[in-house]
Amino acid sequence: MADFTAKDIQKLRQEAGVGMMDAKQALTDSHGDFDEAFELLRERGQAKVAKRTDREASEGTIGSYLHIQNERPVLGVLVELACETDFVAKSEEFRKTADEIAMHVSWASPEWVTREEVDPDVLTKEKDLMARQARADGKPDDVVERIVAGKVEAWYAENVLYDQKFVNPDRFEGTVGDMVGALASKMGENISVRRVARVAVGA
Repeated sequence: MADFTAKDIQKLRQEAGVGMMDAKQALTDSHGDFDEAFELLRERGQAKVAKRTDREASEGTIGSYLHIQNERPVLGVLVELACETDFVAKSEEFRKTADEIAMHVSWASPEWVTREEVDPDVLTKEKDLMARQARADGKPDDVVERIVAGKVEAWYAENVLYDQKFVNPDRFEGTVGDMVGALASKMGENISVRRVARVAVGA
């Protein structure tokens, strides 16, 4: 059984700048150990010298979106999309992506940008609730564990920006995290959403 997921392959592809099959083979050879897989790619001369995520993203732009209702703004979103160079920060595609992510945030209202930012106490409470619900339905403990794991993934997809399906599939079919990763791969830079601010009238 694989010790890694499709998302692990995608992440390694983006950070090492290699093809999907090379990334998959490296993860297979390293039994799912990400850092070891990256080093294997370096030894094989396939990976770039440094991981993209190790490089400083000190440039970027602010994406924005305003929702107008009855001729007045009722909801506004600002998104800081970070990159490494001024050249990329000024590119039309980069700035357009920042605005599109802001539009997505206006609709999806994520609580966190990445899974790493999720409050551990909140996640623990959610898991406890999921487990209690499963046990109340008469599920045995081994099944409860699998049910909770599945529900946690769905919870991430609802509350974490990078795990949310991008609102406009005609523009990009995948999660916001995949969208940012695809842009990073295309631009050859470390690109990430650094901060999000969503303000709604009456909220």
